[in-house]
Amino acid sequence: MGTRPPGIRTPSRAAGGSRPPAPRRAGQGGKAAPAGRARGRPPRSAPDQEQRLIDAALACYVRQGIGATRIRDIASEAGVTPAMVHYYFGGARPLLDRVIAERLMPVFGAVREAILGTESADPLELATRFVDAVFAVVERHPWWPALWVREVLSEGGALRDLLVARVAPDLARRIVQRFAYAQREGLMNPGLDPRLVMVTLIGLTLFPAAGAPIWQRIFGEGRLTMDDVRRHALALLAAGFKGVA
Repeated sequence: MGTRPPGIRTPSRAAGGSRPPAPRRAGQGGKAAPAGRARGRPPRSAPDQEQRLIDAALACYVRQGIGATRIRDIASEAGVTPAMVHYYFGGARPLLDRVIAERLMPVFGAVREAILGTESADPLELATRFVDAVFAVVERHPWWPALWVREVLSEGGALRDLLVARVAPDLARRIVQRFAYAQREGLMNPGLDPRLVMVTLIGLTLFPAAGAPIWQRIFGEGRLTMDDVRRHALALLAAGFKGVA
């Protein structure tokens, strides 16, 4: 027999062996009228239910942090019962794994593909691709910078091991190798450290994006945009790469 959602019981026979009343029938053909459904209890086959719960979990992670988010928070965000979240995912950890696989890893993958999609030895072109890729992702996924700062940079962040073990090593190594090659070829300021150029790129992109709610209030809403930040970062990089130590 198939697994029933939590809270759904099989009707039992009434006392004395009598059967429970037959369901009401409506319309032609004798089809039973659809039974009422409790709030938060759609059928397991609902095609978008899991995605709604994944989006709700992500919203909670961004707002209050992964460690502080409970199943009941996600259920409230999605407008369902906690039992429904358990029904689809089995618990908090499997749900987090789905968020990582279906929301976070595609973001990292898009940045990686954009950056490593060229074999050019021009360090400024590589840096420009990095900056443009990050801000393109931020435009599509505004939640990313804040979650990155909270869960990767902050001590005890739930995504730090993910970045260190699965995302950063290969990407950082290949970018640093390209910058080092460009420096040996005389294409990049010899006073720069190729390793710290990678750190600088992050500081010029994700930090300003994560802090946008603060500096937009300080300087006035609408006076500075993400495109302003992008152009500023590229101008600094252009001067830095071509400078003389």
